[in-house]
Amino acid sequence: MLKRATFFGTLAGFGFLLGAISGAIAAESKMGEMGHDVPQTKQFQRVEQPLSNKAIVTVSGLGLIGLELWWFLFSKPKSRQATTVGDVQEVTVTVDGGYEPSQIVVQVGQPVRLNFDRKDPSSCLEEVRFPDFHIARELPLNQTTAIEFTPDKPGRYEFTCGMNMFRGVVEVQPAEAQTVQERPISSDQNQPHSTHHSLLET
Repeated sequence: MLKRATFFGTLAGFGFLLGAISGAIAAESKMGEMGHDVPQTKQFQRVEQPLSNKAIVTVSGLGLIGLELWWFLFSKPKSRQATTVGDVQEVTVTVDGGYEPSQIVVQVGQPVRLNFDRKDPSSCLEEVRFPDFHIARELPLNQTTAIEFTPDKPGRYEFTCGMNMFRGVVEVQPAEAQTVQERPISSDQNQPHSTHHSLLET
């Protein structure tokens, strides 16, 4: 699982690395043009970066921005079907840089138990809320907290952290109607078959 904190930290580090590399290349190229015998002055000299370096930094920055937009707008949340244990639908949700899985599928009219296993020490994730079910529960660090409710109608029910930054969804699907279709028995099948004997006259 790619954590959000690790993801953004990697993006920031990559951006700083690109900036440092481009600055070093520009400074080295400038020093090469000036030569080694140029006397030092007390005033700072403006270093012009080559056009190729500017293009690399610009394209890389646009790529990072596009990656962030894809992460927030187009990446699909991972969905998981609840497992029925006895008469309870149960799912374990890992709380670490968000909720995993962030989309949970259950059936209507059956009890649901969500086991929140909190591993992230962030204060934002120390509480989970289910507004539609009027539930707000503290999540102790490195412990598993069970939250139970019974959805009485289909729909999508959101749950969030205490600061409303991280979100998840419980998708309640309608109960599958099990119908048994019986093939009709024709009237011909109920009547016994008669055997006809032909007599040969001599």
